[in-house]
Amino acid sequence: MTTLSPIDSSAGATSSAAAAGVSDAGSADRFLTLLVTQLQNQDPLNPMDNAEITSQMAQINTVSGIEQLNTGLQALTAQVVQMQALQGAGLVGRDVTVAGDRLAAAEGGAQGGFALAGPADAVKVEILNAAGVVVDTLDLGALGGGRHGFAWDGAGADDAASHRFRIVASQGAAAVDAVPLMLDRVRSVSVDPAYGMLLELQHSGQVAWGDVVAMN
Repeated sequence: MTTLSPIDSSAGATSSAAAAGVSDAGSADRFLTLLVTQLQNQDPLNPMDNAEITSQMAQINTVSGIEQLNTGLQALTAQVVQMQALQGAGLVGRDVTVAGDRLAAAEGGAQGGFALAGPADAVKVEILNAAGVVVDTLDLGALGGGRHGFAWDGAGADDAASHRFRIVASQGAAAVDAVPLMLDRVRSVSVDPAYGMLLELQHSGQVAWGDVVAMN
């Protein structure tokens, strides 16, 4: 069942708008009161400069405009969060690709993937059992940079999907960085105003939507 953060965007936007309206009105009233007081107490022989009055009026208009802009941005943010929650509901039960070294069950064995930081002339996948012992090695040869997948037939393993893997890649004598990738299933979705959409995955736990490499 999808877990969604309670969101009432209309109420939040209305409350923010009302608060901004009060703030705008208070700022304008204080400015006018100060301006009238200055005009009443000015030296008749040395009256206030018109340019100074115009500058003060421009400043209060700028402040009011910024407050209105902030109110609009808050309302827009609330709408975006609500849209993310609706979109997230459709992800529950689907598989996504994220960073991880767990093999995913496949017909006749298991599968995994990885992303190379650059081209490599030698790439190997080492299959590890629960004790961390290498039980098989897949020689993939030379590969270009980017994402790649592989399949393992699970030979000699009672449960191929319970195994993990690691990537060993090199270009000449230099090692090439490789990020292991795995399939994981979305169990629930939540929305955090500070972090955006968060996915609760079957094996990886909670991950941010931005950490998802691909939808499957």
